[in-house]
Amino acid sequence: MAGPLSGIKVVELAGIGPGPMCAMLLADLGATVIRVDRKQPVKLGIERPLQFNTLLRNRYAIAVDLKDPQAVETVLQLVEQADVLVEGFRPGVTERLGLGPDDCLARNPRLVYGRMTGWGQTGPLAKYAGHDLNYLALTGVLDAIGRKDQPPSIPLNLLGDYAGGSLYLALGILAAVIEARQSGAGQVIDGAIVDGAAHLATTFSGMIAAGIWKEGRGTNITDSGSPFYDCFECADGKFVSVGPLESKFYEELLRLMEIDPATLGPQMDRDSWAANKQIIGDRFKTRTRDEWVALLEPSDACVAGVLSFSEAPQHPHLKARGTYIEVDGVTQPAPAPRFSRSVPAKPFAPQPITPENTNNALEAWFSADKVAELRAQGIVD
Repeated sequence: MAGPLSGIKVVELAGIGPGPMCAMLLADLGATVIRVDRKQPVKLGIERPLQFNTLLRNRYAIAVDLKDPQAVETVLQLVEQADVLVEGFRPGVTERLGLGPDDCLARNPRLVYGRMTGWGQTGPLAKYAGHDLNYLALTGVLDAIGRKDQPPSIPLNLLGDYAGGSLYLALGILAAVIEARQSGAGQVIDGAIVDGAAHLATTFSGMIAAGIWKEGRGTNITDSGSPFYDCFECADGKFVSVGPLESKFYEELLRLMEIDPATLGPQMDRDSWAANKQIIGDRFKTRTRDEWVALLEPSDACVAGVLSFSEAPQHPHLKARGTYIEVDGVTQPAPAPRFSRSVPAKPFAPQPITPENTNNALEAWFSADKVAELRAQGIVD
């Protein structure tokens, strides 16, 4: 695999959501990832045809029965060669399977063992089920997202599962891999979505303590409370995003929209925000989204059209950057971030578990004779 993580080998124990996303991040950047799936299909997350399960791109999988000691031994033999293991089970599950941290580190003392959960490995809620929304709720983040006098808004599962979960686990794994190369010792990464989501909100802890940020939705500068950081409806029912926080950018917005600043109160006067928002909102309703975009987007007014998922890949800026790619007919985001020298290869689509693909999955780990032996024993198909 090309990319900055070329040479890093990862064992992924099949799971849902943030675990596969973390594995995809590593694979996108060039790591060799083998996904260990179940022989008996289990419903994991939202079901869809394999080609559309884009988080599974860039790696091959094998199917084994982890209740079979021989299969567990095979996974441990993979672990012996790995730099990283990623798992997303509830606390204690891998220990019961014989694939817990102690089992794996005994076979490979340099292993980085990445654990992805919502509540974490410890604490009163650690043994219970939960989902992205619950984890955000506990950290105070969900309470802060939404409009005044409205219920909290649901930020998809991007903020908890993928930002607070996958990205933090990937960062922890890479930090531990670097440290292991210095110390010669691996370690366990306890990746908890509640920890990551809370950490993402660090700046707000400081602003609340300083009295700059008020608890309660839709009353602050960047939570839809102000007229210069919000989304406005246009004449065609579509929206634009408006975010000129700095005064010189706000002045540019008003100039281009032909709004006399004298008709508005001071930008940072909270008592003026409701009236100013009405004036700006009424003005946006006089033209369509695309008409406003043509005027405002190529300026310092800090305005961009609110695009749908299907519209986004067609935007000229994203097209010019190649932000989206097509893989086997499915449009999806390209690997990120960008690298000047060790450029990752274009991703390949999620692959079904077949005898040929099992060979592809194992060729970086075992000899052809070893793979034939595993097949003869019925451990892999």
